[in-house]
Amino acid sequence: MVELAAIPFPAFDPVAIRIGPLAVRWYALAYIVGLLLAVFYAKWLLRQERFFAPGKPFMNPEAMDDYMLWAMLGVVLGGRLGYVLFYAPAHFLAHPADIVKVWQGGMSFHGGFLGVMLATWWFARRRGIPFWRMMDVIAAATPIGLLLGRIANFINGELWGRVADVPWAIVFPKAGPEPRHPSQLYEAALEGVVLFAALHVLVRRGALRRPGLVAGAFALGYGAARFLVEFFREPDRHLGYLCCGWMTMGMVLSVPLMLIGLWLIAQAMRRKPVAEGGAGAA
Repeated sequence: MVELAAIPFPAFDPVAIRIGPLAVRWYALAYIVGLLLAVFYAKWLLRQERFFAPGKPFMNPEAMDDYMLWAMLGVVLGGRLGYVLFYAPAHFLAHPADIVKVWQGGMSFHGGFLGVMLATWWFARRRGIPFWRMMDVIAAATPIGLLLGRIANFINGELWGRVADVPWAIVFPKAGPEPRHPSQLYEAALEGVVLFAALHVLVRRGALRRPGLVAGAFALGYGAARFLVEFFREPDRHLGYLCCGWMTMGMVLSVPLMLIGLWLIAQAMRRKPVAEGGAGAA
């Protein structure tokens, strides 16, 4: 029997900061820092007149500070409810008290994405801000949070990849003795670094003048990246493969996301670029 190459998993402490009885975990810290950096970047974008047509901006950059709480609620509530509905409905139906136990893990990006959309819609409606214009700015900043979140997944030794014989395969203690793809790092690279860079290039080329274009590119890009990485990521054990011996829940949820992205891009390209100060697409 040929032994597979393997790199031992680094001995990370899942707790980032300890202050007496208080323990702040890397996963929670990734959410907090990711949101703060995303808001900082979104405010920076809104101050760059060259990314928009000259004139009054469609929203005050400082409004992002008020939006931050709404975004956090959208991510956490949407992510948790998405996991409950998409990944383990039978378990949570039998144990409803477990729904609030977010510290035990279990968050869905696709649910979090819907949660953020709803939070953004509500915030934009209350403030009189064009919804799709605001969503474009949020979408351009979101990969920052995804990057930190996937790195936190790696530190926690969770959401590991499939068994592999590549030179960089890693033995995750919670996954057994077999070396596996570090799929968390693949996702960090694609969903975080590559997607952020691609969206930033679009922004620099005037994409924020076409409401829905950046949001659509994000949906398409994330969906494609997630679909690809699912070939290397171990399926959820209680779900396995849903179809054809290779289709996972992550793939199933990413297909409609990609279709929505394509539709948004097509709609945005049909419209004329908005003139700053106009309402744009709501």
